Parts: sequence; structure tokens; C-alpha cells
Amino acid sequence: MPKVICETEDFPYGSAINGWSEPTLTWDEVLWAAITVGRPNRHAVVQHGVPSMYEAIFRWSLIRMALEQRGVGGTRFWRTAALKTLDPTEKGAVSYFLGMTFCKAMAAKRLNTPWLIHLDVFRPQLDPVLRGRSRPDLVGKELGANIWHAFESKGRASPPNNGAKAKAKQQAERLVSINGISCSLHVGAITFFKNDAVQFYWVDPSPDEKREIRVPFNENAWRAYYFPAWQAINSALSDGSGADSAVFSAFLPELDIKVALHPVVASHLANEAWGEAQRVAEERREEMAAEGYRPDGLMVRAGDSWLRRFDEGVDIDG
Repeated sequence: MPKVICETEDFPYGSAINGWSEPTLTWDEVLWAAITVGRPNRHAVVQHGVPSMYEAIFRWSLIRMALEQRGVGGTRFWRTAALKTLDPTEKGAVSYFLGMTFCKAMAAKRLNTPWLIHLDVFRPQLDPVLRGRSRPDLVGKELGANIWHAFESKGRASPPNNGAKAKAKQQAERLVSINGISCSLHVGAITFFKNDAVQFYWVDPSPDEKREIRVPFNENAWRAYYFPAWQAINSALSDGSGADSAVFSAFLPELDIKVALHPVVASHLANEAWGEAQRVAEERREEMAAEGYRPDGLMVRAGDSWLRRFDEGVDIDG
């Protein structure tokens, strides 16, 4: 399994262990994080029910273009030549998405917090006490508890200097409360490349309680969490290609990825009961885990091609 060099700073006792470590992350974990973190595209948010798998393909294609594992025994996620040749604006957009993806994957692995939602989902409901637009990117719910954390997620093409770390800390220090419950952690996270390998830094500074942002939580926000995977499978089911309606799964051959939702979770999503889908996933997480699903009831499996380095100069048109 690939490992990510990780530096953890200023976390309280009982959460992530401070210092240097090398946690393992599988492609399955990275692809799962990519499809569930953040929010769907603007069109999908406004036009509910429009069948499209392009959001899922877009997210996974970014990961496929940007990262590779060099050899089956490879121990790192490496930056691809394709990523290095993008222009600065394109690199910035990809780095931002990689930052959110690895923040989600690490939050699930080290903080028992698999549920992350982009704070902009709540933009119409935000009630900032302090002037200014600075706020964390993501809010996350800890598994099996009504505990929330705030995350400022950044992605960079090179190692962050002290200034970049300080900026991440400052944005993370914005105290965020969800339905009146103050967030327990206020994490500034930076995903970056060093010698073309993915590395990760995060810090949990003490918050400035005068800089408060209150967020009234609406359970329909879970729609934004599930929507890309839900639409990807629905679209495959509608055209019958590589899909199995009995277990609500689909195989995307162009990406060599299988995606599935646990039938119990899928039944609630079909009824637009987004909050109930999240609750039942938490309640039955052990049962679902035994069947190969993540705590949210989603399964993402990378095919063998993800374990191989790209062949440079291959004619993709055959």
C-alpha cells in the first residue's frame, strides 16, 4: 500500500498523534474520499434528479491524471508528468482538489471522521459574527457521535513555508459551530508534493473564540455528500452498461473503477431521505464494513490498472 509522509502538529491528547508518521492509504480510500468530499457541481445542486455521471468521472479523472503508483510494490503516490506540464492556473485547481481529497482521507483514517461536507453548502445559512470572508473549507462529523470538526484544506505543488502554514492556521482558527455545538478540532491541512511524492501536513491550533461562525445544520446537506456517487450509479443503471440494480453497483470501464451503495442506504437515497441515509449508515456501519462498504455505505474499488505506472508516449487512440 502507498504511504503518505505526514506531519501532525498541536493536536490534543486523544486525537491524532503529533509528530511524523507514514500512514498507508489505498487507492480505494483515495477514490472514496474524492467522490464524497466537498460538493457536487452547481448544475447538479440546482437541477435535482438530472441523470449524469460526469461529476464522478470528473473527480476520479483528476485523481487519475494527477497521481500514479510506480509498480505494484510502490510505496508512494507520485505526481505524474501530465500534472507537471499543466499551466499554473490548472495546477492550482488540481492542487485544491487533491488537498480536499487527502484531507478527507486522513480525517477518516486518523480522526474517525469520515463525514466531510463543504462549508459552502451552507452559504445561504451562514451567520458570521465577524466581518470578512475567511472561513474553513470543510466541516466533518465524527463517526458515531454528535461531534463536529472544522477543516481548512489547502493543496500546493511544493512544500509549504512558514507563511503558508500560518495562513492555514489562521483560517482554521475561525471557530465554527454546527447547530450551536462548537467544533472540537479546528484543523489546518496542507497536501503538497516533495520530490514528486505526496506529503501531508496538518495542525490543530487553539481557536480564537471571538471569531465565530455559526452554522445551522440542515439534513438536506447530506444530499450534497451522496449526490455524485448516487448519480454515477443511477446513470449506469439507466443505460444498463456495467450496472447491477440488485446490489446498486456500477463498473466504469473507462476508469477501471467499481462503485456501489449499500442497498439499505440506496433505498433511502431513492426516497430523497438524505439525512435518514446518513443515520442508517452510521447505525449499521459494522454490518456494512463486514460487507466491504465504507462507514457511509459507499464502496469504491480501484482496478489493477491503478497499481501500475503510466506508460509514457502511449497512443491512447490505439
